[in-house]
Amino acid sequence: MLAAALAALPLSFTCAAPAFAQASSYTPGSFWDVTGIKFKEGGAEKYLDWVATEWKKQQEFAKSKGWIEDYQVLANTYPRNGEPDIYLMTKYRSVPDAAEQARRAAAFEAFVKMDPHQADAQMAETRTPLRTIMSTTQLQEVKLK
Repeated sequence: MLAAALAALPLSFTCAAPAFAQASSYTPGSFWDVTGIKFKEGGAEKYLDWVATEWKKQQEFAKSKGWIEDYQVLANTYPRNGEPDIYLMTKYRSVPDAAEQARRAAAFEAFVKMDPHQADAQMAETRTPLRTIMSTTQLQEVKLK
């Protein structure tokens, strides 16, 4: 009798799976892209000048188009050895499909008045000497009920 009850146990969990999903204690929320930046020696102020002007202008453009919800810059006030100095964060509702990515790239190129080759060259001249990208992570909010 006990053996029959134990054998049926996995079946009962399988049948109850939709009920578990409906009773979840959270809903999925927005996505955050988080990039960790380490300043090179003597590069902090000049890099932050770029963030406060060009990066902010680009983020405001994306926000005006409805592509992103928000953005932030957070400082790592107690960085340990090997950790980033700042985090550049961008929040958005959903990940665009390939066609939407292409549309956004074209609109962004027109906004910055550069093609991808020119943008790469500019990055090599302006930002690469000032910082190292240590990580980029995509996180998703978990909204508790």
